[in-house]
Amino acid sequence: MPTYSLSWRSTRRHRLRAAAVALVTVAAVLTVPTAASAAVVPAPEPATLVSTDPADQTPHARNGEARAFAEIGNTVYVGGSFTQIRQTATSAWIARSYLFAYDRTTGTISTTFLPVLDGAVNSLIAGPGGTLIVGGAFKNVNGVSRRNLVALEPSTGMMIDSWVGRSDGGTVRDLVLHGNWLYVAGAFNWLNGTAHSGLGRLDATTGEIDPTFDINTTVGRHGTSMYAWTIDVSPDGGTLVVGGNFLYVNDLPRNQIALIDVTGTPSVIDWSSERFVAPCANPTTFVHYVQDVRFGGDGTWFVVGTNGGSGWPSAYCDALVRFETAHRGPNQVATWVNFTGNDTITSVEVADNIIYLGGHFRWLNNPNASDRAGNGAIDRLGIGAVTPATGMPVNWNPRRSGGSDLPSGASSWGSSVPVLWRGSAGLYFGHNSDGMGNEYHGRLGVFPISGGRTIIPKNPPTGSSGHLHLNVGPGQVARVPFDSTTLDTANATVVSQPNYTDAGATWLVDDRIYWSHVVAGTPTGSRIDVSLFNGSTIGGSWEASGYNDWYNPALLTGAFYLDGRLYYTRSGANNLYYRYFEIDGNYLGATEFVLPTTGVTWSAVRGMAWVDGRIVYGATNGSLRSVAFDPTLAPTAAVNGAGSTLVAEATPELTWSTASMFFSVP
Repeated sequence: MPTYSLSWRSTRRHRLRAAAVALVTVAAVLTVPTAASAAVVPAPEPATLVSTDPADQTPHARNGEARAFAEIGNTVYVGGSFTQIRQTATSAWIARSYLFAYDRTTGTISTTFLPVLDGAVNSLIAGPGGTLIVGGAFKNVNGVSRRNLVALEPSTGMMIDSWVGRSDGGTVRDLVLHGNWLYVAGAFNWLNGTAHSGLGRLDATTGEIDPTFDINTTVGRHGTSMYAWTIDVSPDGGTLVVGGNFLYVNDLPRNQIALIDVTGTPSVIDWSSERFVAPCANPTTFVHYVQDVRFGGDGTWFVVGTNGGSGWPSAYCDALVRFETAHRGPNQVATWVNFTGNDTITSVEVADNIIYLGGHFRWLNNPNASDRAGNGAIDRLGIGAVTPATGMPVNWNPRRSGGSDLPSGASSWGSSVPVLWRGSAGLYFGHNSDGMGNEYHGRLGVFPISGGRTIIPKNPPTGSSGHLHLNVGPGQVARVPFDSTTLDTANATVVSQPNYTDAGATWLVDDRIYWSHVVAGTPTGSRIDVSLFNGSTIGGSWEASGYNDWYNPALLTGAFYLDGRLYYTRSGANNLYYRYFEIDGNYLGATEFVLPTTGVTWSAVRGMAWVDGRIVYGATNGSLRSVAFDPTLAPTAAVNGAGSTLVAEATPELTWSTASMFFSVP
């Protein structure tokens, strides 16, 4: 978990809509209490991933790191703290500090864009009229005094004298452009000679200050100096989120993070989260732990990436969390949390319904251990991608490693990925090492759009008429017509399914079933298997994912899947539970949640299926019942047993008392 000099902030972003390491070891193994359910149940949406193979043509840098990208036409601009660049792994190094440009198609370094800055670049924006707006920690540009903020001519790097924006009072850490408003965040108390503390807004065309934006962050944590570290603006331009080292915003208590209404006269929104109040592992090292923020989708939610080491569950340390933008009031809690197991997240990006994150983490979905892989941990070395619906990793794992491809003197690993930025060519990355995707990519690179893939959400069938399938003996499955209210037992058949033996709880998703399979020699004696199912025949099985080996599905007494969640009952417990379950990779969530319900004896449930908005479930007495199900009703009861209806009693031919049950639609 790295700590950073206050002389920089990882930048990102001109979005598409507007064009010293401290390792903390915690001796105790952390355990996760059963968590309370959140009321928001985001549904998975179609998503597109970039390729896991970085483009080969990008140039390289060394010393320091890449922190910022922008595109103007076919030119890519790179900013950071590096001091040298080169074209290929065998080219000679060229002295070029802090800012350079290259051709997006060929990767050829520009020989005409040659600005000279005397300090690091933290942020780049492709501004109006073809300008390149630069923020950072510099005092002079091209030999002329210009502190921390400047607009450059993008062909030559010459300073645009008519652009008047400047930050004489301190470092610029982040810039975001929306329309013609340029939002500025940093460690300053003055912008354009006007008192502004941590935040400001400029006319992006002229650089002139907006006097109506009177929002100030004040008082640093733990007696340190205040600064705003990261900002983002919602796609509609109405909301700004800011994170950093502050206790107040316009004298209102807002510890590390705040939302600002920027429609009309800007004002602080009634929103705060106390999960950023408590310190993490070492407040003298991790003064603040909000590292990056980003709005997603249509702006109805945003994500926060943090560092800090141990400190959860009272604080969101070393975690990626999602919040809902429209929620109001104090004590806001995350819709979901993805803990790394005490490793840092330094950057986040949201694009095409995927959340990308970078840092020096080694695992995701890892709340059950500190500084090691616990139950549920999924290997992701320094870079990963998760779904916005649940925060679970998807099957995208390029790894921040150079493998055997690194040239002499290159660094195989570093503390930070300061920037992930989705440009027109793909997902750009800047880091303080030289390996990515098992290739040499000195300090920077891009995962291209070409070679990526689309994720289509999968769910159980939505029709109300189909068949209930019930395991009635080794390799024998009863196939019973069912119209969501009535069984047609007269037309039931028993089908031989030799691939479906030693089966337990089963859930159908799209064209396949997932099922608990007793397998000798596995770590728990059983595992989650997958079989293709065409409506009549269950195919041969394979293990869903080796990352699930820690879990014993034989304990499940019934299960069904819906919208990224695996709902289940388990032996010896009287609750309806759920875990996140990511179909793209078949990863099981590490945290168990209890869904609030009333009036159902879940300890007696044997077998479940989701059918047309209802849970159809068997019981130890052999009966089959149905009850309405709405998980969005939480924290009130998502299931009310008072509305349960009897579908069928047990008969000599059919006894609904096995966990092996699922529903299909022809």
